[in-house]
Amino acid sequence: MKGFLAAASMLPLSVLAAEPVATAAVAPASGTGVAGQLAQLVLGLLLVLGLIFFLAWMLRRVQQAGPAGKGQVIDIVGSRALGPRDRLVLVQVGSEQILLGLSPGTITALHVLKEPVQVPATEPASPEFAQRLMELLGKDQKDKK
Repeated sequence: MKGFLAAASMLPLSVLAAEPVATAAVAPASGTGVAGQLAQLVLGLLLVLGLIFFLAWMLRRVQQAGPAGKGQVIDIVGSRALGPRDRLVLVQVGSEQILLGLSPGTITALHVLKEPVQVPATEPASPEFAQRLMELLGKDQKDKK
């Protein structure tokens, strides 16, 4: 019985000892391995960089696919920089306007306005402005025709 246990315990060690010899015979020559390893390294690097750019592109696409302004409850009415990292922001939530103070890592509600501030709508440049600008630059629109 003792002989059987001793033979059984020695069997895995002899199998493990013989395994590296068999794998060493299959290993490729080292001269062609360097070029192959370099090509594999470059291809792997290109694959990782391509994956990073693809994921960045997908992230931008997913963010653009969100709600496009319709049905938004919160709207930024105006903003003013107080310093390089501090801002005041006027936010409209429903019919209420809230003045917020923003600093790195902190958003503080400074004041809730009783009456909403009316912000004049900015109009796009009119065709008269474009025509006047062309006249000032010395180019007449009639010359283009």
